[in-house]
Amino acid sequence: MTTQPDAQTAPDINKEIKEVRASPTPNGLRILCTKLFLEHKGEEAFRLILDVVSSHMDDTPIIAMATALLWEYTARHDVVVLLMRHVVRREPYNLPAKLSLANALITTGAEHEGYGLFAELITQNPSRRADLCEHLSKVLLDTGRLDEALRILEFWSTTGEETYSLVNNMACALQNVSRSRDALPWFHKAIEMATDKKRPSFGLAVAQLKAGDFKAGWHNYAQRDPVVDNKNWWFVTLPRLRHGDTLHGKRVILYQEQGFGDTLQFVRSTTWLIEAGANVTLAVPRPLLRLLTRSFPRATVKEIRSFGEHKEEGYDYSAPIPDLPYIVGVVSDETIPATIPYFQADPADVEKFGAMLPPSRPRVGLVWAGAQRIKAEFVLTDRRRSSNLQDMASALTPVDATLVNLQFGPPHQQILAWEGQPIADPMRQVNDMADTAAIMENLDLIISVDTSPLHLSGGPGPPPRGVRPRVSGGRRGGEGGTTPRDTGLRVFRAKELSFAPTWKEVGAALHQWVANWKAPCPQPDA
Repeated sequence: MTTQPDAQTAPDINKEIKEVRASPTPNGLRILCTKLFLEHKGEEAFRLILDVVSSHMDDTPIIAMATALLWEYTARHDVVVLLMRHVVRREPYNLPAKLSLANALITTGAEHEGYGLFAELITQNPSRRADLCEHLSKVLLDTGRLDEALRILEFWSTTGEETYSLVNNMACALQNVSRSRDALPWFHKAIEMATDKKRPSFGLAVAQLKAGDFKAGWHNYAQRDPVVDNKNWWFVTLPRLRHGDTLHGKRVILYQEQGFGDTLQFVRSTTWLIEAGANVTLAVPRPLLRLLTRSFPRATVKEIRSFGEHKEEGYDYSAPIPDLPYIVGVVSDETIPATIPYFQADPADVEKFGAMLPPSRPRVGLVWAGAQRIKAEFVLTDRRRSSNLQDMASALTPVDATLVNLQFGPPHQQILAWEGQPIADPMRQVNDMADTAAIMENLDLIISVDTSPLHLSGGPGPPPRGVRPRVSGGRRGGEGGTTPRDTGLRVFRAKELSFAPTWKEVGAALHQWVANWKAPCPQPDA
């Protein structure tokens, strides 16, 4: 039943929308659209932006605010191009508008025009050459054009002019082309130059992890500010658990940070804390409740949103789950907690989903797209790490195996348009990660571009095969083809913007794997 406060929400928002549409100001548009985007009402925010700018095309501040919102919360860089072209035609010397247009052109794939506009800006504004180079290298890094970014930064480094952003961009470029050791001195220099040390220190930590320096890397990684849905959750303000803190008899909250993949990858160390005498509560999103409750019976598992809103007394420490490698003292591959399996699917669910699948083996699970987040800083990342079913399945099939869909979210709908080799689709019956884990226990191989299924399958199930963009986090063994963090994981890393060439490599490996596959021996009855 809908409560009265909820019933009042829609009329209140509609009233605000009408007021902004009738008499818009840049600040009013910013406040209302930000609220709508953060409340997952992106379509309403986008419509409002279009309505406002269409009736105020002579108001540059309004258009500038609209494009700023589109940059931050959407992937509609095509609309940014249209709006900025209009402003530049009216105001040919508007440097911010030209810069926004150049960035949007490169982001939408019109590189030649975008590069030309940047060259024009640099020629016209020689005193701002460094600033413009910062912008150009940043958009190239954001869109995965790593070699181009590195060439520009290496040329710029020969001029002797250094700024914090250029130095940090150089460090990021080297790290992302798997030259993490070369990136380390650049990150150290960026930290020396930075006013806010947090950002380059985080980059340094990732580079150290990718370079294999786990001791320093995990220590520096644990110095970041946690990225949580609500910074007002009461447990975030508890003393943060650190390596060496006394655990015996202490009550500790470990909470989800960033995404499902990080939680699934690192939560295995919960058992280490419990065996050291800690009383552990896991605060995680609802889709993980049933899986983690069954997998870690000695821990208390709670839904993070409701738990965060109602304070409980008596806890000594809290920590984001990705801090666990630092807390437990991971300093090398050999010190990674590796008790297998560390996820436990419900046997009844395993049997139920097994009955839904075709009997022929081997069975291969497929995931072709990652999560789709709101903010633009994540939108470009999500776009780089996602493919589509047509490209993936066309490269893998036909193959003498049963294909099983593991894709979740909006990209799941792509299966409706697929006309090739049949793909079994049990995901329509899935309610949470426990169900997904149960499906995985019926599979023999998993191929995924998303880390969550890879880490989930690394706990109890079939050997995973990760297909990753060229840019990826060092916490997942970014520079190699395998990683000890996930037993049996083999990584195929894209060498360019498109996944298509990599899918051909994966397809060849899959056919070889199928040719060598042997059915597992049935287990004797207990």
